[in-house]
Amino acid sequence: MSTDLTRSVLIVDDEPGMRAGLAANCQRDGWQVETASGFNEAVRRMSGKVYTVLITDVRMPDGDGIQLMRHARKSSPTTSVIVLTAYGSVPEAVGAMQEGACHYFTKPVAFDVLRDHLSKITPAACRNSVAVKPEGSEILGNSAALQRCMERARHAARANADVLVEAESGTGKELLARFIHNASDRRNKPFVAVNCSAVPEHLLESELFGHTRGAFTGATQNRQGRFAAAEGGTLLLDEIGDMPLALQPKLLRVLQERQIEPLGESKPIAVDIRVIATTNVSLVEMVGQGKFRADLYYRLNVIPITLPPLRERREDIPLLAHHFAAKYSAQDGRATPEFYTEFMNGLIRHDWPGNIRELSNFIRRVITLNDSSVVDASWLSPEFLNASAVPSFAALPGVQGTSLREVERNLLERTLEATQGNRTHAAEMLGVSLRTIRNRIREYGLPPRRFALR
Repeated sequence: MSTDLTRSVLIVDDEPGMRAGLAANCQRDGWQVETASGFNEAVRRMSGKVYTVLITDVRMPDGDGIQLMRHARKSSPTTSVIVLTAYGSVPEAVGAMQEGACHYFTKPVAFDVLRDHLSKITPAACRNSVAVKPEGSEILGNSAALQRCMERARHAARANADVLVEAESGTGKELLARFIHNASDRRNKPFVAVNCSAVPEHLLESELFGHTRGAFTGATQNRQGRFAAAEGGTLLLDEIGDMPLALQPKLLRVLQERQIEPLGESKPIAVDIRVIATTNVSLVEMVGQGKFRADLYYRLNVIPITLPPLRERREDIPLLAHHFAAKYSAQDGRATPEFYTEFMNGLIRHDWPGNIRELSNFIRRVITLNDSSVVDASWLSPEFLNASAVPSFAALPGVQGTSLREVERNLLERTLEATQGNRTHAAEMLGVSLRTIRNRIREYGLPPRRFALR
């Protein structure tokens, strides 16, 4: 099998115009391009060749892109797969992401957006990509905010340093911790989680470090603590901000010495673990208030990671909503309903204070109570329909078939125009931070002078 095409792309689409346009743009960027008009032709071209990238439509007359992706992944595991889809087949694209596709774009795709993604692809890139279920240890989403977070998480996984994850409730902090564990050399060792807010204060020390028989009233036998149970692996200290002040000095010593002393035991026991701590409150503020030890904070904060709230990654909402709809429909043994545009617009506008957990529960409710094959805006309560929160998704020019990244760019530009360039007011309207507005202006190349800092 030939493997000399180090920057090669196979474009598969039954629309000649789409196929030719993508090919011309890829060639201008230095890619070696081949095209196929359908499933069977693509399979023939992949016989004996390894492509860096496969760009495929989902629906074709003689097969579908998901089947083609599976074929490519078996014959050439190093090939990165990008799926092109119409809005109505987004659920299929979600399935492709779960099976290993690097990305999906709605048609027609803006080539500058595709170019940016292609520039980051190297062989085997998909094996490290974020394209998975928000259950277990993996995370779903393609937004720039999430990708930056996951890139730092991948770097953290390669080291043995402790990690501090600060994020709002419902964003998936434990999922991120599991992602780091599963991407690390410790993946075959235990992942042990303890919720510091769920264990009574008088039992937490024993829960963490263990105890010997007779160490206190009721200790009728030796008990292994969570630190010892995580030997060789990862210990998650969830909601570390709720750890009692009296216990923090002992935790600090354990983190420094990597030794524990079970209650009733005088001889220290060495432990080999990585600690990941999570919090939904600002530990810096707690330190200032005297509610958290400064030395413990600095010891935990070796690699800080901030997981963005859902309102700062709105472009991931359709992907997540379709994923949850498919999941809960399958659990109920029924077909996944179609989401009307007005319904999806409402989801995108909503701020989701409960983040992904709130979105998941909302979709669960809709799937359970909806008897129709479609879901329309009647399922949205008034706060979803409040047009003052964010300019209408459907009102943006050329939104149908446009990538979510381009929609976000247009939405940001129009909001800034509506506020006469006032970034603070734009942030309030969009329900994001001022920092996010600044980052997006730079990311999308919007003229900085036009939108002055205010």
